[in-house]
Amino acid sequence: MTDWNETATFDQHAGHYDDSINQALSLSGENRDYFAQKRIEWLAERISQRGVSPNLVMDFGCGTGTAANLIFDKIGAQEYIGVDTSLKSLEVASKTRPGKFCELSQYEPQGKVDLVYCNGVFHHIPLEQRGSALDYLYKSLRPGGLFALWENNPLNPATRYMMSRIPFDRDAITLTANTA
Repeated sequence: MTDWNETATFDQHAGHYDDSINQALSLSGENRDYFAQKRIEWLAERISQRGVSPNLVMDFGCGTGTAANLIFDKIGAQEYIGVDTSLKSLEVASKTRPGKFCELSQYEPQGKVDLVYCNGVFHHIPLEQRGSALDYLYKSLRPGGLFALWENNPLNPATRYMMSRIPFDRDAITLTANTA
């Protein structure tokens, strides 16, 4: 499942990943942290409404781990595991964030995860490999576990413009009904 070539791409951006995104998002008047917080707060409300308290949360495509603190604080996770293909991003995450971080191929799905959080990852996975990525996540979730997916809106011209300003998003294949 990890044979897509994102490792090298994201390894070269690990040291300035957040800066690249923040520069593009500056047109909105907000930064990456704002959008991450709002997404996780929204998710926390939905989970609370369902009466669910996820203990183990997987952050699929965690990058440098910027969602880890929010997942502990807003979702109330007891355990966090961030998985990614970029070893350099994981190195940054493990030095600065709480939780456990590991390379995607080193995490063996065991059907124990209560919630998979996935923010802006699938547009980097080649179309022909998205099915195996979903299978990996399905096998990671416990029965009745939740999958929270966020992706950029390809129909929004501002989104497309901002993505064109981010070096690692320029070649991304956004999700649409016919490419998901």
